[in-house]
Amino acid sequence: MSRLAEGTAMSAFSFAGFELAWPWVLALLPLPWLVRRLLPAVKQTRAVAWIPFAAEFSALPHASTSTVSRQERIRMLLAALVWVLLLFAAARPAWYDDAVALPVSGRDLLLAVDISGSMQIKDFEMNGQQVSRLTATKAVARQFISRRVGDRVGLILFGSNAYVQTPLTFDRKTVITLLDEAAVGLAGKATAIGDAIGLAVKRLEQSNRDKRIASKEQVLILLTDGVNTAGQLSAPQAAELAAEHGLTIYTIGIGADAMTVQSFFGTQRVNPSADLDEKMLTDIATKTGGRYFRAHDTQELQKIYAMIDKLEPVARDRVVFRPRHSLFVWPLGLALLLGCALMLSMTEWRHVWKR
Repeated sequence: MSRLAEGTAMSAFSFAGFELAWPWVLALLPLPWLVRRLLPAVKQTRAVAWIPFAAEFSALPHASTSTVSRQERIRMLLAALVWVLLLFAAARPAWYDDAVALPVSGRDLLLAVDISGSMQIKDFEMNGQQVSRLTATKAVARQFISRRVGDRVGLILFGSNAYVQTPLTFDRKTVITLLDEAAVGLAGKATAIGDAIGLAVKRLEQSNRDKRIASKEQVLILLTDGVNTAGQLSAPQAAELAAEHGLTIYTIGIGADAMTVQSFFGTQRVNPSADLDEKMLTDIATKTGGRYFRAHDTQELQKIYAMIDKLEPVARDRVVFRPRHSLFVWPLGLALLLGCALMLSMTEWRHVWKR
């Protein structure tokens, strides 16, 4: 299994993805040869080992000098290989895969999108066609989310009720997909702005409990075309709660000031945004350290999101890690096997096994 490499310090020796963390250990390679050369030989004055059934071996043919010499050479070779493998394992060999850029938590950013009944009014224009407010919102928000590299993005949809469509995540594609699936009236026909803000505070508070990924910068972008007409929390109460928890709210009032409609009395010019409570949205933004924006058409909505990009820039620093595979187990395991073979070759019990 691979794991993320710890630290960013340069290794002492590396080549084409291979690394020895402690290459200086290999300087001990000639140690056995130096010991053999410098220390005097041990003088044997008695038998090294007493074998109680030595008489049984008297009938065995004595090994020739050439056979003994060959066996000694094999033992020396095994011992040398064991020593080299142990030192190679102690040098901490590893293999590094290609560098992987990890997401940098710039901030926790929640989008709260109004999907009440009035969001189906077609007073926006895209590509020469009249589209609903929600359709225009999806198109512009999709581009905005795509640019938020390094931020954890979440999505809240609200109407008569508020609910989390997407929890905070680095997976921007999933957020965009679930935003595209939002439909007018899915959460009811009314508008619970206060509950949407309260839910955002709750989700961010839960996120803060995980100290590994919590962000110090928390932002809510709330887009609506109406007034708070439902829910348990009033807009001022929700704004106060958000301010206490350090949540910055940018509010966007969406909807044209005038549009032409067909009625029983003929063509009439009406104000489709007559119910938009701009004072409430301004107060929410001011109390939480954010700003209020007014989007009369698609172009203004795009400019607003571009402005929010500047006010809340994405994190530019990148954290790069290289997946590291430790290889010491292979030379260590081979050294263990060869060591066992060496021990077996050095014991006289093998003669018993051959009988």
